[in-house]
Amino acid sequence: MSYASETRRRRTFAIISHPDAGKTTLTEKLLLFSGAIQIAGSVKARKASRHATSDWMEIEKQRGISVASSVMQMLYRDHVINLLDTPGHKDFSEDTYRVLTAVDSALMVIDAANGVEAQTRRLIEVCRQRNTPIITFVNKMDREVREPLDILDEVERELGMPCVPMTWPVGKGKTFGGIMNLRTQAMTVFESGSERLPQDFENIPLTERETLLQRFPQEFAASEESMELAAGASPTWDREAFLAGRQTPVFFGSGVNNFGVMEVLDALVDLAPSPQPRKSSLIVNKQPVEKIVQPDDTAFSGVVFKVQANMDANHRDRIAFVRMASGKYTPGMKLKVQRTAKELRPTSVVTFLSQRREAVDEAYAGDIIGFTTHGGVQLGDTITDGAALQFTGLPFFAPELFMTVILKNPLRTKQLQTGLDQLGEEGAIQVFRPEIGGPMLLGAVGQLQFEVVQHRLKAEYDCDVRLEGCQYTGARWITADTPAELREFTHAYPQRLALDAANTLAYLCTSPYDVRLAQERFPKIHFHPLREHAGLALQNAG
Repeated sequence: MSYASETRRRRTFAIISHPDAGKTTLTEKLLLFSGAIQIAGSVKARKASRHATSDWMEIEKQRGISVASSVMQMLYRDHVINLLDTPGHKDFSEDTYRVLTAVDSALMVIDAANGVEAQTRRLIEVCRQRNTPIITFVNKMDREVREPLDILDEVERELGMPCVPMTWPVGKGKTFGGIMNLRTQAMTVFESGSERLPQDFENIPLTERETLLQRFPQEFAASEESMELAAGASPTWDREAFLAGRQTPVFFGSGVNNFGVMEVLDALVDLAPSPQPRKSSLIVNKQPVEKIVQPDDTAFSGVVFKVQANMDANHRDRIAFVRMASGKYTPGMKLKVQRTAKELRPTSVVTFLSQRREAVDEAYAGDIIGFTTHGGVQLGDTITDGAALQFTGLPFFAPELFMTVILKNPLRTKQLQTGLDQLGEEGAIQVFRPEIGGPMLLGAVGQLQFEVVQHRLKAEYDCDVRLEGCQYTGARWITADTPAELREFTHAYPQRLALDAANTLAYLCTSPYDVRLAQERFPKIHFHPLREHAGLALQNAG
């Protein structure tokens, strides 16, 4: 039995950008045009009753930003498209990095006025490390923006890969006339207004050049010239180079006006890859042996790349988001969490349209499915129907900011512990429990993470907490060559040690010199700035 026909229908991609580039708006429009939703949420009107479909957390609605990744599935042209909307804000980059391990391609949104911005650079670097294919959408062409040639040049420099224009803008800002689609050889004429659907836009074949020159006398002539320059400087389209992360197709448009979005949706079907093979370790005689898992293998396997507590405030549930790597899921399957060797018994298994869920009848490699659980599953866990596999590569970065948690009402200690356990397992923040006791420590990559966790502890767990600064400025996960060396190290630094949410030992630093001095004193202790997952790598080494 082969599932190849089903896996070939799947497209799983993340949408990434700097904040305010229009990522969430574009996400909504992709959902709208695929028929997944009937009305787009108002992202701008932060106090409006409607909000972006992909922004479901209360604090997101208040601030008008995405602070957690969300998953949406849609059907388009007989393809199952799994879209993962990521937080744009740099303080939530860890969540975005983990999402990028669960996708086969990325859609990068660039503000045509600002070009490639800081957060986009960081996300591009992660994609480059994984050779993730990137489709580029240059947004907001209806505004006063930079020249398209300048944008392409900057994208090429920042991405380190050639751009291949698939559409080309005619004019910009107030003189924006539309885009020339180089795949269909027609110009789609722009008309502002978000109520206009793609099928309503006028299309004029590029062969009718005189008509286009009459309609857009200056803009069309200038765009033809710049497009010829871009074509001369760009390589020909090479799908293999794109799939290897060495070339990016570029599209222009205006997401808020529904313009240029269908071209992107079609590109996801026509150009983006179906689910790809994934590396794993197969445990043979208690030793890891590398195994490549093919998407159409019949055995079920998947990896937990996100855990979200309290998506439904009425049920206080926890969802483990699993990217399926192989096989087929059907209700009632016997599954095992490989880290603990325990059977997984979810109360329900669902697919997502943001916070709306539907029960899963069947799912295949590439799909994102949610297991509703009451604990026992962590980020990075591998789930299979039997084989002792372990997928690797889910990153946890050493935090750079620390605060201690002070509970205002000591009678809520149990609720605080539950909240910190769940938020730590979820990856919303890193929670450290000092070995010698005392207040719990929160570690974050960015300040906004602390504010979100404080808000969620109050809203979801009824815990009013105060966050106070502490002396720590960094952390390193530690392993040793032998248990005896690890014991000697822990006896030497009892006040500097803490366990994280995965019970992995960490060394807390108060200055950049701490690690160097400790390393000199204990050369056989290893200090890790990155923890891949709660599985093989660190636990076996210790």
